[in-house]
Amino acid sequence: MNRHPLRWWALAVAVVAILVDMVDNQIVTVALPTIKDQLGTGEAALQWISAGYALGFALTLITGGRLGDRYGTKKLFLLGMATFTIASLVAGLAPGIGALITARVVQGVGSGLMAPQVMSFVYTEFGDDERPRAMAICSSAFPIGGLAGPLLGGVITQGDLFGFGWRAIFLVNVPFGVLAVLGALVTMPTRPGTPGQRIDRTGLVLLTAGLFALFYPVVQGRELHWPLWMVVLLVAAVPLLGAFAYQQRALARRGGEPLIPPDLLRYRNLTAGQAVLFTINAATGVFFVLTLHLQLGLGYSPLQTALTFLPAAAGIVLGGVVAVRLAVPLGRRLVAVAMAVLAVSLGVIALLVVTLGPDLDAWALLGPAVTFGLGMGTAMNSLIIRAMSEVQPYQAGSASGLMNTTVQLGVATGIALFGTVFFARLPGGFEPATTTALALGTGVLVVGLLFTAALPSVRRAGAAGRPHQERKVTP
Repeated sequence: MNRHPLRWWALAVAVVAILVDMVDNQIVTVALPTIKDQLGTGEAALQWISAGYALGFALTLITGGRLGDRYGTKKLFLLGMATFTIASLVAGLAPGIGALITARVVQGVGSGLMAPQVMSFVYTEFGDDERPRAMAICSSAFPIGGLAGPLLGGVITQGDLFGFGWRAIFLVNVPFGVLAVLGALVTMPTRPGTPGQRIDRTGLVLLTAGLFALFYPVVQGRELHWPLWMVVLLVAAVPLLGAFAYQQRALARRGGEPLIPPDLLRYRNLTAGQAVLFTINAATGVFFVLTLHLQLGLGYSPLQTALTFLPAAAGIVLGGVVAVRLAVPLGRRLVAVAMAVLAVSLGVIALLVVTLGPDLDAWALLGPAVTFGLGMGTAMNSLIIRAMSEVQPYQAGSASGLMNTTVQLGVATGIALFGTVFFARLPGGFEPATTTALALGTGVLVVGLLFTAALPSVRRAGAAGRPHQERKVTP
């Protein structure tokens, strides 16, 4: 393989892009109450500010991977990063809530175009001797970005950086985005794509329509008092998503290129793990609710809220270390234990909200916040490690795109679901509204715990992996 001399510098650029993406995914959470006060937004708009980014990201990830295969990794990385940067500028200057939500969705689209190219770049430009180190560097950007996001959001919002207030959380992306674009232009190799790669437009339209039919009523229905057309739209989500599943299978049988490659569906760790992965990330939507409870209900500042969530982010990092060491030998048992820890932690937080009421503080939340993060980091990283250990290198981009899509859909679903429940119960007070949302989140995690039974055992996964390893050794 002809190794590009600037590949490590290009990797540094890619890591900056991942960091900016992860920070932006988390940074807005603690600023939501401030945005609500200054723009006078409705309750549903707050959900769209958070969920819109995740939804745009999710809808673009798989297509972004395919476009990168067809037109080249560098071109799509530049397009995605430029789109994200421009959308960040628009979000920071948005005159009203409509422009802000639109910009957030476009930010997600830009991230969805950019993110798959990082994995493809690592597998294309680094040999077997360098790839583990390159992957480790890339992977470290995810927990660091998740850790820094809420904290930066609190510091920037409360500090009123350059007098921009909450707008600075978006404007701060612009210089980093420009640096990433310029760095990629200089350091990333230009490799031709594969012209034969086709984009499954029908599948993309069906998936987008089905998800819109699901998410729009869930977020907006209560605020619009559930008119008949919205109920019809929600019901229509079922046949639309069913049509998408049928179309994907039919296209694969005809030898086409569906959005979800059919050869990935034979890997049990990958397919069975999606349901568990979805529930974990849906449960993170409770932090949307907790943010509103702490700031609007208890009078926390944005920085105090960020510091309250910081132990959870630290737990996620620790959970990643646990997963690296134990995911392969323990398999689904480790995932099941981590899911149980997650569910118990969220249940304890709900209990603290009820029992302490206005006396709830960061010290009381410290223990369950750490264990929640520990469970999340362990479960998610275990699922990803075991799934990626099964697939072949040329499938890594598609597998990564599929898992990241599930993650983002889970995040968007959680914010929409728990936010709707919270605002529906809010007339009765913050405590019952927050407790109901947390109880529902605990239930979602219990369902995820039940789903772990579908994961292959260590013995079965190993037996399935041996023939795959033999097939891989091809000149």
